[in-house]
Amino acid sequence: MVKISDVARHAGVSPSTVSYVLSGKRSISAETRERVLASIRQLGYRPHAGARALASSRSNVLALMLPLRTGIHVPVVMRFATAVVTTARSFDHDVLLLTQEEGEEGLRRVADSALVDALIVMDVQLDDPRLPLLRSLGRPSVLIGFPADATDLTCIDLDFRAAAEECLTHLAELGHRDVALVGSPPEVYARRTGFAERVAEGFTATAERLGLDAGFYPCEATVESARALVARLLAERPGLTGVVVHNEPIAEPLVRAFQSAGRRVPGDLSVVAICPDEVAEQAEPPLTSVAIPAEEVGRRAVELLMGKLDGTTVPAATLLPPALTARASSAAPAAD
Repeated sequence: MVKISDVARHAGVSPSTVSYVLSGKRSISAETRERVLASIRQLGYRPHAGARALASSRSNVLALMLPLRTGIHVPVVMRFATAVVTTARSFDHDVLLLTQEEGEEGLRRVADSALVDALIVMDVQLDDPRLPLLRSLGRPSVLIGFPADATDLTCIDLDFRAAAEECLTHLAELGHRDVALVGSPPEVYARRTGFAERVAEGFTATAERLGLDAGFYPCEATVESARALVARLLAERPGLTGVVVHNEPIAEPLVRAFQSAGRRVPGDLSVVAICPDEVAEQAEPPLTSVAIPAEEVGRRAVELLMGKLDGTTVPAATLLPPALTARASSAAPAAD
């Protein structure tokens, strides 16, 4: 095993100089620093995690708080988690994944320990009970999601309100006037989850602005619930020609249920979804959609957090603009 003394001998410096290069505790000339780093690379030296933590007073571990609550679509949120872990490794950090619903107690437990240097918080609610404590902690944090009041917080997410506006504007420009939003499971709205609430707000506000006949329908994420909702929509809204879906697990079952009921997609009914591109592309027909940029959001959340750890000023709010991709599931409504 290569030791720090081996690196020092190879680079022609003292072991303490190698330590200072690794910890950043003292200013080292650029020439010496590069010589030490070159020796580290050539010898394959890897600092011992415990020793590195003691030297730098940092654990090189980030906490990702991702409570797996009911109504969450795990495959999508794990895309965010994977991006966080991958990006953290590029900064030589590991990630402690916390999935239990512990709220403020769990946040305090992690923050009071020496386990992590900083926190990324997901599944943010509009009135999230974790926020007062998060604001008072001495550890940097980034939220993937926006609460109602984001004062003194650093937040990043897709602009879900604009995403709903983009979907509905697309349908309106095609000529659809009777539209519906098939939303997330009811418990997601009961918790006032930020991203779901903002989709509903954007859909409602855009429908009012464009003068559309619109309805909002939360739906459990099961095939049976999708079929039941389709039967209800066809009974209550016989003139329905456009649907926006913000519920990834039932996007394809919903289309199949409409088709089984005799509605051609897009001949009789256009469908637009807010979902990952993979979900949209694999549907039949492929769905016009606004992509959920999980990989970009996760990567940029870590970059914001590393900036805060390094003492850099970072933007308080980062809203990624929606990008709609037109596919085979949307077209002008059939002529009467």
